[in-house]
Amino acid sequence: MERHKAAVSKIASTVRSLFAAREPYRIFHGSTNSTRPRPSASSRTVDISALHNVLAVDTARRVALVEPNVPMDKLVEATLPHGLVPPVVMEFPGITAGGGFAGTAGESSSFRHGFFDETVNRVEMVMADGEVLEVTPGGGEGGFVSGGGGRGGDAGDDDAVGGAVDGGAEDHGVVVTGQLTDEMPTAGEKVQTFSGPWDPWFYLHAKEKTAPEKGVAGAAPVDYVPLAEYLFRYDRGGFWVGAAAFQYFKFVPFTRFFRWFLDDFLHTRMMYRALHGSGESARFVVQDIAMPFETTERFVDYTSSELDIWPLWLCPLKKRGPPTFHPFTTLPEGVEKKEEDMMLNVGVWGWGPSDSAEFVKKNRELENKVRELGGMKWLYAHTYYPQDEFWSMYGGRGWYDALREKYNAKTLPTVWDKVHVDPDVAGKKKRHWLKKQPPLGGFYGIYKSIQSKDYMKHRRALWKWKD
Repeated sequence: MERHKAAVSKIASTVRSLFAAREPYRIFHGSTNSTRPRPSASSRTVDISALHNVLAVDTARRVALVEPNVPMDKLVEATLPHGLVPPVVMEFPGITAGGGFAGTAGESSSFRHGFFDETVNRVEMVMADGEVLEVTPGGGEGGFVSGGGGRGGDAGDDDAVGGAVDGGAEDHGVVVTGQLTDEMPTAGEKVQTFSGPWDPWFYLHAKEKTAPEKGVAGAAPVDYVPLAEYLFRYDRGGFWVGAAAFQYFKFVPFTRFFRWFLDDFLHTRMMYRALHGSGESARFVVQDIAMPFETTERFVDYTSSELDIWPLWLCPLKKRGPPTFHPFTTLPEGVEKKEEDMMLNVGVWGWGPSDSAEFVKKNRELENKVRELGGMKWLYAHTYYPQDEFWSMYGGRGWYDALREKYNAKTLPTVWDKVHVDPDVAGKKKRHWLKKQPPLGGFYGIYKSIQSKDYMKHRRALWKWKD
């Protein structure tokens, strides 16, 4: 704890000096799961990357005390030996507790437990003026704004049932449910894993086991999956977007052999590095949408006709109301309400137009359609809303400005400043001519991912199942 206190004290001191100088700044975490363009190198940053440790696991109280840059795989590795896991574990091992907390993260268990931040019971915050406070839910107006500690859930609790829907294609969808069990497979059955280089990617496994020719109309197929293997089942291939890399490198066939041979590059940490390094994030649609159940079919019809992106990720989540920057849903006039407390997360991830102006146009059309149908986007991705439209989505900015005033944060960039991508600039953006030539840009992205050495993290992961 002394190391932690010293690190926080140093950060607070830096923030105090910036506040006194009325100088705006951004936070540098050391990693990102956002696809937004990164701030310019000239932007002033406060480095908090040293805060990446699990400080304690209290088994009696079932509470983990963690720093904000602790990734999900390290949190699970710290809690699982005690028979504990957080109630909500984001599906990518590199998503951090702080990032998930501040960024509205959820997963298949969120239909029961809500967003990740709803599993947090206390945070330590460095305020905009450098004051260090501890805040709890209901501890005052404004509540939580960044990550701190995670509450553990009993890994042996049979009531912890996860549910999600993977849309395979227009004519093939898979409903996935899970139940925690202490029973091992019986004779003739096997433990199914997804972390090994020769293991199947989860979405391909689900698609293959539920193919129409398998005749699964009656009894649904069942897998015995070790808990951590289930939690991080989408790490290899990044759901299904890893297949896009094979489309990009046209001469590499999408076969089991090459998925094994290139496995180091097909884990999510490495894929994020390559996506940013190659510049392909400027033409790859990565959007998560909160939609009312009642209008989701219309939205899927729209994405199918306008973007032709399949598969889709559909995940039921607990709904939260305003004022908040969490995604929430409303119903368009004339639509009959069917779901009171739930909404549906629709993940739309796939290639967009290669032309920059057309890419921005399609994204703006998507944003307009989402609003028309009563939905709202997550803010981790490319966000093009003009200011007036953005603030109207959240009921105006009066409540937000009042909080900025109350907590001395008026010198900092606003949420809109942080997430906004200027459509005029993005539409005219010219990528370096080398990066525009497939596969040269992709090779540069691979080079940047190798430089990061992130492949060592999945190689050395302790959560992987061992017979």
